[in-house]
Amino acid sequence: MSNIKLSIVAAVYNLEKYLPRCLDSLVNQTLQEIEILCVNDGSTDSAPQIIEDYQKRYPDKIKVFHKQNGGEFTTRNYGLERAIGEYVTFVDTDDYVEPNWAEKLYNAAKENDADLAVCGFERIDLKTNKVVARNMINFGNSVKDDCILFVNPAPWNKVYRREKIKDLRFLEFRGFNDTMFLASCYTIINKIAFVPDILYHYYLRYDSQIHTINEQDVKNLKKYLLEVKELYIKSKKYEEMKYILDTFAFLHLGTSVMYRISYDKTVNMNQMLKETIKYLDENFSNWRKSPFLKLGYSVKKGFKHIAFWGVSLFYKMGMPMVYIKVYRFLVDKLKIDIKF
Repeated sequence: MSNIKLSIVAAVYNLEKYLPRCLDSLVNQTLQEIEILCVNDGSTDSAPQIIEDYQKRYPDKIKVFHKQNGGEFTTRNYGLERAIGEYVTFVDTDDYVEPNWAEKLYNAAKENDADLAVCGFERIDLKTNKVVARNMINFGNSVKDDCILFVNPAPWNKVYRREKIKDLRFLEFRGFNDTMFLASCYTIINKIAFVPDILYHYYLRYDSQIHTINEQDVKNLKKYLLEVKELYIKSKKYEEMKYILDTFAFLHLGTSVMYRISYDKTVNMNQMLKETIKYLDENFSNWRKSPFLKLGYSVKKGFKHIAFWGVSLFYKMGMPMVYIKVYRFLVDKLKIDIKF
């Protein structure tokens, strides 16, 4: 039996400038029983040599793998398939973590017998190095339906009980596979623990996939949302979690993705929004009567929830383009960082 408490899958693709900072933060973790799986996804700069050098310096902690370029989802899957730890997590190698990131997440998971533990993080502008937002720090230790709904989808501020997710895979499409992975996790995990401390530092690169989506990405997301729904139905979780999943679909497709696709000047946004409403109503219709999109609920939860309620109101009134324009004005003109 492995004595590794946490497997850390580090997806390596170029970014030679930032890679040492990330690796230094990983090898200096206060949790000693870790393995760091550096999976090189066909890098074309000096990144492969950097991870080889770190492996020589830290042979008891770092494992190096080289594979042909296939995208981030293939890299994460490659590492997950080879991880042996009790828990597993993932990092982006242009980011870095606090020295007690692994220990705090692992201990929170163990103390609460949780299948998933989530910590706070901050988003940093790579060009200016300024912190633009701090997220996942107001959840306390409570585990409620809305906690599940509003957990950020990225895998890097979380640890997962490996035995629970070992058969799951990041789906083979770009941009939203982490969102689908988390949604799939909810069909098999029983408990979530939260660590309100900021332990992960995420850098915003505006040339990354998350900021460059197109119509095909939207079509892929719609396709895989349906596959996730089918998973909920097969696992007999849909009736129990239909408001969670349907609101989840509205949150990510209707709110986040529609805003991001609006920057693609080749897209007819009015038609795109019309098709999105039709898709949601046909496949995730419970969003319209979701208890998480009621004004009374939102007022109790604070500004972000009120804003989300406002977005749903614009949609229900058939005026989603107003939401897009308001959101873009706040972000582009007033420089207010908003992340649902």
